[in-house]
Amino acid sequence: MAMQESMERNVWGLLIVLAIALSVGGLVEIVPLFYLKNTMEHNAAPELVWQRQEGQTLNDHKPGDGMRPYKALELAGRDVYIREGCYLCHSQMIRPFRDEKERYGHYSLASESMYDHPFQWGSKRTGPDMARVGGKYSDDWHRRHLRAPRSVVPESVMPNYPWLKESPANASIGDNMKGLQMIGVPYTDADIAAAAKEVEGKTEEDAMVAYLQVLGTMTKLDEDKVYRE
Repeated sequence: MAMQESMERNVWGLLIVLAIALSVGGLVEIVPLFYLKNTMEHNAAPELVWQRQEGQTLNDHKPGDGMRPYKALELAGRDVYIREGCYLCHSQMIRPFRDEKERYGHYSLASESMYDHPFQWGSKRTGPDMARVGGKYSDDWHRRHLRAPRSVVPESVMPNYPWLKESPANASIGDNMKGLQMIGVPYTDADIAAAAKEVEGKTEEDAMVAYLQVLGTMTKLDEDKVYRE
């Protein structure tokens, strides 16, 4: 009892104990996911991941071939997406409910985020989910929507991002790719070497559009197949 009273009166001690309790609870929940084979659906369905052959570049990938690392321009766009806080209003996780599937398409799989660091699942939706937005609108629509959202969606509450069309894409994106390579994303040295040329002359708007247009298009999902047991 004395220890309890002492702890309740010691704010910093209480915060430390609380932090330890939350950390242990989080680890107990999260760590097993890294060791369960069925957490990542591609272990049972290898067709979900692109089987890249020696000598192939990321440009050899075709929509539906399977998950692959982002190209340099796409990755630069993803960085802009995160920097501008787009994830605060847009999730990238379609839940396995009828209304979600009717609106957005097939529910999201963990394997679809296998190369995302950090992943963009989220839960808050001020705007629509982005998991399968790729190919649903033209590049021009996305550009107009980024510059002045209400010009294409009158009820939108999204802010304008007109400066993206003037800002050059990150010319050092190869360094980001090298960092991702170090933690297991299968970029080749050739991918990294070609990165600067891929973003040369491109703007952050170009990069953002490239990123949005690839979301949900990499792998083809079978509506009749059960990916999760």
